[in-house]
Amino acid sequence: MTPDRSDRPARRRRSPLSLRRHPVSWEDQRPTWRDARPAVIAEALKRAQARPSGNWYVVGATRDVREDRPLARTVAGQEVVVWRNGEGRLVAGPGVCPHLGAPLRDSPVHCGTLMCHWHGLALSGTPFAGWEPLPVHDDGVLVWVRLDEIGGERPLEAPVVPARPALSGAVSAVYVGVGICEPEDVVANRLDPWHGAWFHPYAFVDLTVVVPGELVASREVVAPGEGETEGEVMEGGFAIDVSFKIAGRLVVPVRAVFAAPEPRTVVMRIAEGEGRGSVVETHATPLGPDDRGRPRTAVVEAVVASSDRRGFAVARAMAPVLRPLMRAAAGRLWRDDLAYAERRRHLRSTGRFPG
Repeated sequence: MTPDRSDRPARRRRSPLSLRRHPVSWEDQRPTWRDARPAVIAEALKRAQARPSGNWYVVGATRDVREDRPLARTVAGQEVVVWRNGEGRLVAGPGVCPHLGAPLRDSPVHCGTLMCHWHGLALSGTPFAGWEPLPVHDDGVLVWVRLDEIGGERPLEAPVVPARPALSGAVSAVYVGVGICEPEDVVANRLDPWHGAWFHPYAFVDLTVVVPGELVASREVVAPGEGETEGEVMEGGFAIDVSFKIAGRLVVPVRAVFAAPEPRTVVMRIAEGEGRGSVVETHATPLGPDDRGRPRTAVVEAVVASSDRRGFAVARAMAPVLRPLMRAAAGRLWRDDLAYAERRRHLRSTGRFPG
């Protein structure tokens, strides 16, 4: 059966909600396995991997950089710490104390100085006693660190950060999860939009991929209410029509576009419908092997939601309450999607992956 397209948003609705007139049950929806061709997904992944990252890796959320302790992450086996110095400027560097190797992730920050808890070696963020800082970037939502020895690419001055709604008029939240897989498995999951309504029926219904693996052109709102910009999603993107499930037959229909601006990032942008211009950024950061030698990857997903509806001001005011709910919703989806990514990695590692 073909999903009902009659309630797709052709004009501005008074309410973002829509009622599915002819709902299709999960088992009766149109199979998507013929459309989700392994070669199409593999080609999209190949395009993503060919784009430059400039050796930048996402280490976590800006909000997770606290005054009293560093934000710590292991990236491809290298321990990294990030904190703010006495001037409030973000600094980053190796997470191993150069004196006797103490884990700086466990050390406190006092007045902008990271104090090693083994012997008191004090780091202000400048080179000292063999400790050298790393390039770091705060984009307002996420913190990135540049690791040239690990990345091996030509360095870029700043990471490839997707266009977002203006943060002053948006609500943002960041989810972090870890899976036994590699970054390519996470990216491949996101470049398979066909699985949405089948694998996540509690979240998505009436999903159709309308432009697969081609140049997708769309008018995108970068800052709703503050002017618009014309833009194109790069080659290899996907446009989908989908409804976000609210409760029962109540849904929010949108058109969304997926694209990979760099090897470890996939962005979903709402191109038409409620929340136009809102983005979900999925970043995959390699962590290093676990105690069994299996690769581990952190999924750092940033949701930046915006709307030009008057009522959205209430949502912004309630951001501290909404953020945990947004993280919980992302976490539910990623419990499924990490299982997908882990399964893909397992089959690849044993030479049984059919794609």
